Formats: sequence, structure tokens, C-alpha cells
Amino acid sequence: METELILASEGLDFSLLNLFLLAGFVVQCVMVSLILASIICWAIIFQKLLFFGRVRNQTLAFENDFWSEESVEELYDRIKSNPVGASQRIFCSAMDEWEKSHSKSGLLISGASSRIDRTMSNAVNNEINTLSRGLDFLATVGSTAPFVGLFGTVWGIMNVFSEIGIQENTNLAVIAPGIGEALAATALGLLAAIPAVVFYNNLSTKANGLAARFDDFADEFSTIVSREIEQMGQSDE
Repeated sequence: METELILASEGLDFSLLNLFLLAGFVVQCVMVSLILASIICWAIIFQKLLFFGRVRNQTLAFENDFWSEESVEELYDRIKSNPVGASQRIFCSAMDEWEKSHSKSGLLISGASSRIDRTMSNAVNNEINTLSRGLDFLATVGSTAPFVGLFGTVWGIMNVFSEIGIQENTNLAVIAPGIGEALAATALGLLAAIPAVVFYNNLSTKANGLAARFDDFADEFSTIVSREIEQMGQSDE
């Protein structure tokens, strides 16, 4: 209580804005970088949450269509001009390769299965890369922001000691603003890092779940194609 009265009597303002204005150039740069990193993190978080939700809905809708009574050829003819969503693009890439192989001589059909597998594998990898895009930034901020904030704190405290040496005064009104701006840097570092770490883990889990669905679909469709090719080979005999 006594400390609060002393600070109040000196007219000290410990709002974040005032601490920023009172801070030295280095600490200000640290604060600005952490605020910008936090803003970018939240933009990535909201964009990814919406994106993953849309991808999940598109994947479920396509899987329902794929396993419905509609034939694979009819489904392909319906969506090949404008595939929507990751699963449709993976499916269409495989069917494109199937049509190219199927339209050639029967001697080339024996290698169609491996070509389709490679095509789907490339398509799945492309979709997984799209899912994970931006997550590395969250991981970087989550791991480095506390240390950047700590650097600002150490630098600010060094300035406090320098000010004490110059003024030869350890009055709380002299050292409190410097300590406040120093600790504000650490606080901003934690404010940037904590959401980044939490949502990085959350979004990584969602991305891994979607990637597993893509891999499962590719494996199932590869089995269907392989079985179809074997049946075609038996009919030719």
C-alpha cells in the first residue's frame, strides 16, 4: 500500500502504452517485434481454424459421395472439371493418370498401378504441405518469443542500473519505470508465445488427422485400382 502511494504521488503511469513510450530504442524494438509476431500468429490461427474446418467438411462430403452407389467413373466425370477440396484433387489426379494409362495399349496397363500410386502420393504430399503451411511460424514464435522478451528485460534492467549510477539515486520513482518497461517485454513475450504453442499443438493434431484421412483414402483407392487392373488382365487372358 505504501509503495502504491509513493508511485501515485510521483504521478507514474504504468500502462503498456506509457511503458512503451518511456522505453529505450532497443526495448521498443523488442516490444514492437513481439506485438507484430503476436498479431501474425493470431491471423494464422484464425485462418487455419477456418481452413481446417472447411477441409474436414469437404473431405467428409467427398467420402460420402465416393462410397455411395455412384460409380467411380460417374463421380470423376462430375467433378473433374472443378475439383473442390483436397480429397477431390487427390482422387482426380489418380483418375487422370488412370485415363492416360487406360487409353494406351494393354502392354502399358501393367505399370498403371504404380504410376497411379506415385501420382496419388505426390498429390497427398502437396495437400499435406498446404495443411502445414504457417504452422512453422507458430512453432518459431512459441519457442523464441520468451527469450526475445527476456532479452528486452535484461536490456531494460541494464539501463536501470545505468540510470541509478548516473543519478546516484535508488528512489523507487527513479527505478520503477525502467523495471516496468523491462518486465513489460517479458510479458509481451509470454503473450505471444503461449497462444502460439497452444494452437500449434492443436492445429498440428488437426493437420495430422486430415493427413491420415488422405493417406487412408489413397491406400483404399490404390487397392480398388489394383483389383480393377487384375480383373482386366484376367479378362484379356
